Amino acid sequence: MSAHTQRPDPQSLGLPAVGVETHAHLDYNWLDPGKIAQTVHRAKLAGVDRIVNVFLGLEAYRAGASVLGAHAGVDFTLGIHPNDVKADSMDQLAEMAQFFAKDQRLKAVGEIGLDFYRDHTSPEVQLPLFREQLELARQFDKPVVIHSRQATAESLRVLDDSKFPGERVLWHCFGEGPDVARELLARGYTLSVPGPVTYPKNEDLRRAVAEIDLGRLVLESDSPFLTPEPYRGKPNEPAFNVFTAACVAKVKNLPVEDVWRVTGDNARSFFGLAPLE
Repeated sequence: MSAHTQRPDPQSLGLPAVGVETHAHLDYNWLDPGKIAQTVHRAKLAGVDRIVNVFLGLEAYRAGASVLGAHAGVDFTLGIHPNDVKADSMDQLAEMAQFFAKDQRLKAVGEIGLDFYRDHTSPEVQLPLFREQLELARQFDKPVVIHSRQATAESLRVLDDSKFPGERVLWHCFGEGPDVARELLARGYTLSVPGPVTYPKNEDLRRAVAEIDLGRLVLESDSPFLTPEPYRGKPNEPAFNVFTAACVAKVKNLPVEDVWRVTGDNARSFFGLAPLE
């Protein structure tokens, strides 16, 4: 797309205010209250009723919870990302537990899991913390948001061994083909579809989406990353989920409003979000 090409406004799809953004990093790299307010406002104009912001660790949560908590309809998850595991990470779980005990906006433990793509931390360090964070979620009866990159088999092994209930597992940023989708669905997981489903080369992902029952799908931006067409190359934001929804609707031969509404209902159910008013 050239710099002079007119991109459609997310509002132009005319979707109702029932959408849910299941995975945003609105606090990433900046915590400007004005920018966050504008981002939340644009999302609401596009039909995004609720936003789940994912805090990557205690420092991010402590810095951002009050800023983001000022906005109605914004809830949180909190977890230590596998790329951020450090020697003292296990010691942080007690403080995390304190936050989960008192903050009603913390709806899930995540994103947690395994990442063998980047060489930031070793599997030997990641695995114990993954298991302990699953136990933290079990302790507080919270669902989990799973990050798994080039570690599908190992992630599934940990989840299987933990006997964590499948209906409480959200597979963040699903980007695989039909075979992996079937494995996850067989365990009862919910799959989160990001913007790259719109990319022309991602035929394998679209084949998987075509097979997945709509009742097991939610939408995410992973903003500011993974921007969908037609805004690819720009920082992502929750409002752009409408374009992901439009692509899913096309793949599944459904009205986009149906995809928007059902995926929103799925997310509200998964995270235990308050009913729409």
